[in-house]
Amino acid sequence: METQKIKTAVVVLNWNGKAWLEKFLPTLVKHSQGAAVFVADNASTDNSVAFVKDNFPTVKTIVNASNGGYAKGYNDALKQIDAEYFVLINSDIEVTDGWLTPIITLMDADKQIAACQPKMLDYNNKTKFEYAGASGGFIDNLGYPFCRGRIFNDLEEDQGQYNDAVEVFWATGACLFVRAEYFNAIGGLDEDFFAHQEEIDLCWRLKNKGYKIMAEPKSVVYHVGGGTLNAGSPFKTHLNFRNNLFMLFKNFPASSLFIVIPARLVLDGVAALTFLNKEKGLQHVIAIAKAHFSFYFDVPKLMVKRQKIKQKNNLVGKVDYSILLKNKIKGIKRFSEL
Repeated sequence: METQKIKTAVVVLNWNGKAWLEKFLPTLVKHSQGAAVFVADNASTDNSVAFVKDNFPTVKTIVNASNGGYAKGYNDALKQIDAEYFVLINSDIEVTDGWLTPIITLMDADKQIAACQPKMLDYNNKTKFEYAGASGGFIDNLGYPFCRGRIFNDLEEDQGQYNDAVEVFWATGACLFVRAEYFNAIGGLDEDFFAHQEEIDLCWRLKNKGYKIMAEPKSVVYHVGGGTLNAGSPFKTHLNFRNNLFMLFKNFPASSLFIVIPARLVLDGVAALTFLNKEKGLQHVIAIAKAHFSFYFDVPKLMVKRQKIKQKNNLVGKVDYSILLKNKIKGIKRFSEL
């Protein structure tokens, strides 16, 4: 007898995050009625799995053989789940009552929607947008990501100004609703990214396929942020700079690529200098240098990946201006001022 396909699978990826599971899993289970909740564990050593099994009998556990980061961790886990929708959610997120319904309703109504995110607010300052996704992601002409409610490190107060459901360029991986059929068809997340910006790469590949990415702010979640890698980590800096180059090389049309990559090499050098005044400054500079050498080394592999993608121009959510220029030179700090 065939088992019935799950409509919505909510999947928490965990790596030594028992404290986060203790704090946020009760609310997640309570407010995810009608969905199947999973904890996918990336070879934790803090008894996370035993804790879930002992305290949450309705939550299913998947134990990955190793810690392959966000990308491989989710790819390995999601291969074991037969669902219409995957909801990839960080362990350091507090969900709200009815959070699933607005997004599933929106996606049910339009098969062209491949992925969607809720409105993401800061758990520690609940009137402010949170860095990881705010109210939907965009990208500029040089490949810098930004959000409705967040430009670089400038975070806006949520005053309902971005409460409309809109098509965006990318949806945050901290709480990503994705249609399983499309996720599987494009090969899931790029495991070479390990962690950071792989969700933007995923959304870009889906948009190159002609699908839509949405933000639906009727659904609200609160994100702590930095639960696994904090903002001051040189390894996080390395991943962000390397993965951004990976993503741009794969997805930009050739006509743009020969402008964007040289420009980013220069701008990344400038960014490296700004780290010198910060804690662990030299470590961050070395991390950026390593990111560039990793990119050069991986160009042959990236060429193969690039050839499998039909890069498109004029994608919704990709703007034709430089957000760096608008923010750093013109002083624009609010998305509504763009």
